[in-house]
Amino acid sequence: MKTNRIKLIAAAAIAAVAVLAVWQSGLLRQTFGEESGIWAERAEEAQSQFQTSFWDDGRGLYNNASPCMLQLCTDPFNYWWLAHAVDVLVDGYERTGDKKYADQLGKLYQGILDRNAGVFPNEYYDDMEWMALAWLRAYDATEDERYKEAALVLWEDIQTGWNEEMGGGIAWRKTQLDYKNTPANAPAAILAARLYQRFGAPNDLAWAEKIYRWQKDHLVDPETGLVWDGMNRTGDGSIDKDWKFTYGQGVYIGAGAEMYKATKDEAYLADARKTAAHLGEAFTSPATGMLPSEGEGDGALFKGVLVRYMGELIALDPDDAVSKKLAEMLETNGDSLWEYGKGADAALFSNSWAQTPDEVVQLSTQLSGMMLLEQLARLESVGSTK
Repeated sequence: MKTNRIKLIAAAAIAAVAVLAVWQSGLLRQTFGEESGIWAERAEEAQSQFQTSFWDDGRGLYNNASPCMLQLCTDPFNYWWLAHAVDVLVDGYERTGDKKYADQLGKLYQGILDRNAGVFPNEYYDDMEWMALAWLRAYDATEDERYKEAALVLWEDIQTGWNEEMGGGIAWRKTQLDYKNTPANAPAAILAARLYQRFGAPNDLAWAEKIYRWQKDHLVDPETGLVWDGMNRTGDGSIDKDWKFTYGQGVYIGAGAEMYKATKDEAYLADARKTAAHLGEAFTSPATGMLPSEGEGDGALFKGVLVRYMGELIALDPDDAVSKKLAEMLETNGDSLWEYGKGADAALFSNSWAQTPDEVVQLSTQLSGMMLLEQLARLESVGSTK
């Protein structure tokens, strides 16, 4: 068994060298020379490592782990992880304008379609929302009509998840329509608000307002702004108040920020800031200011979602007191990630941004680290980091 493992790792290393040569073929040095900022350089290094370590050109998909070990490579089909892979490629493209990112988006678009039986919708409403948000961003960045169409097809399907069980809200999945949770509602509000801003359909704004109102009324602590995960999971109407995850805070912050951009109603911005201001008390270490490890698998992606929407809130008003604290939190975590949470010989990351990575790094874990670096690079570009 150990011999087979060594052979697999060696084969992966050989393949990685070939991919890296293509990815870096002069373009990295042309784009990032002496004038680039430190976070931009780190983000680009992580993007190159991502391509080297995870991309499978034969399938047109990113592997679930690196090194690619037996079924860990391809099974299960982590659809929502791949939505965030789309997002980080868009981050890279927005940061650099480099065509390699646009080309990679096209390959991944086709790979996901091929793996998902030629369509984008699936069983889970939250999964479809992550995917729709990612392709809408890809459309904004590239103006490729395929991505707009993907987002609109998904949005039409997502709307079927709304029902009056639990007073409204979008269901988590199609076979459990009475279970409503934050990951199926706050991202839907973000999506509807963005669609309204892009294309101007009043019905999209009405959807955004309706979904947001349900989320705030049912799954947000009015005293602190803490966002609870869901309700009626066990069929008794109870709220999962003990399920407090970073990505739930992130998507509610993002929904408030996006609703503010769509309506200019300061109440939405106040909601987002209230939840953001509570992050330090509810989630970060008092001693270090570090965000927690939320385990491997899906949990490893949670912090990445949070930091993306922290960045969206900061961008609305970098000089606001809450924004300044969020920027400091991102820098604290970014410094630790690069110093302690990164592999010694490669830009591969840990579930904990303060500890050495495991021997096998999951795709979800890598994506979270990359989202942190890309947000810091974005803030750096507008002078919001030290």
